[in-house]
Amino acid sequence: MFIYTNPNPMNRKIGDCVIRAVAISTMTSWNNAYISLCQEGLEMADLPNSNAVWGSYLKKLGFRKGIVPDTCPDCYTVADFAEDNPYGTYVLCTGSHVVTIMDGNIYDAWDSSNEIPIFYYYMEE
Repeated sequence: MFIYTNPNPMNRKIGDCVIRAVAISTMTSWNNAYISLCQEGLEMADLPNSNAVWGSYLKKLGFRKGIVPDTCPDCYTVADFAEDNPYGTYVLCTGSHVVTIMDGNIYDAWDSSNEIPIFYYYMEE
């Protein structure tokens, strides 16, 4: 199920999906996620919203990376992933968007249910 969630303190929805997803998945504020990703990016000499930076940051917090099987690359959606994963915390990347799934629910500032995930990070319980 899609649950509208926007931790951005100014309620903006443009260009900060990585920060929103990291804030939601780590249960921290948007400001803390932003600062942490900027620090990680500075250490890596890369931008805070690059896949390498946010992936590295999540790994440091104990997340592990998974790949979505390519058996049906155009038909397996974020909604399908959420339904198949009713427990746990996941941060999905679609190639152009990053979204959090927690306990089968999609937490995002817009309904990204129909996007196609490519890879994800998950917190082992």
